[in-house]
Amino acid sequence: MLMGGVLAVLAAPAVRAQGFPERPIRLVVPFAPGGGGDTLARLSAQPAQTLLGQPLVLENRPGAGGNIGAESVARAPADGYTLLYGTNGTHAINEALYPRLPFRPDVDFIPVVALTRIALVLVVRKELPVETGAALIAWLKDRPGQVTYASAGNGTTGHIASEMFRTAAGVDIVHVPYRGNAAAMTDLAAGRVDIAIDLIPAAAPLLEGGAVRALAVTSMQPLPSHPNLPTVASFLPGFEVGAWDGIFAPVGTPTEAITMLNAAFRKGMRQEGIVTKLRLRGAEVAPIETPADFASYVAAERQKWASAVRASGAQMG
Repeated sequence: MLMGGVLAVLAAPAVRAQGFPERPIRLVVPFAPGGGGDTLARLSAQPAQTLLGQPLVLENRPGAGGNIGAESVARAPADGYTLLYGTNGTHAINEALYPRLPFRPDVDFIPVVALTRIALVLVVRKELPVETGAALIAWLKDRPGQVTYASAGNGTTGHIASEMFRTAAGVDIVHVPYRGNAAAMTDLAAGRVDIAIDLIPAAAPLLEGGAVRALAVTSMQPLPSHPNLPTVASFLPGFEVGAWDGIFAPVGTPTEAITMLNAAFRKGMRQEGIVTKLRLRGAEVAPIETPADFASYVAAERQKWASAVRASGAQMG
């Protein structure tokens, strides 16, 4: 009875008149199966499809930092039945990173709903002789050009966040790009590189096993999932950086469909069990309600990340 009531609330008269949704909805995830983005996309989709009354069929289309999957959605029919799981990579970083991006994040898509914000964590190899972020900065300043930091690849969130840290801390550290988070974390645990700033979901397995040590998180406030970890801002005032994700639709998608999708995802994401599962992966439900507010947030993020990419000198072909 309760679920029927929820569906009745979500299915506003204008939406019911259009019959949306009448069939399964395709959700393109522009990353490989099993990764952090894929996991968060699946967690977000589970409750939404129940509320929508139609399956959300996830389709992984990885490649080019998410650009291949994003382009496929940008070119899809604007009817509400093809959506993109987008991130700060696809909609903020890549535009500055790739000189010939095959789509326009601000022109070809409508932001539907913000999903989560994901903090990053500053981690070091366990043998590194520092216990705090402030001590790390002092140690780095004594060794200019001698210390390495790992990332999941050129232009990734971790790479750009690390460059922001390097600039804010005034240290000289050497970038070692890998092909993915797993390889970067594996070499950090083995002591082949010294430090990394990476997404909490990517670092969590090694943190839990004690293979690497965490010094701080990049959110402005301590995280409910890691309450004992200080923030980078506590020793570098004002420093804050985080990844985010959300659902996007091709431009021209009917307003009624956008409204219904937004309501279903927002209500589903706030279910207690989903919130708990997200927090275990270092993600917090984004406090953004409307598509318009999400669009404003994405616009500001495009400017912030573009500046960071330019400062890093990162560029992809």
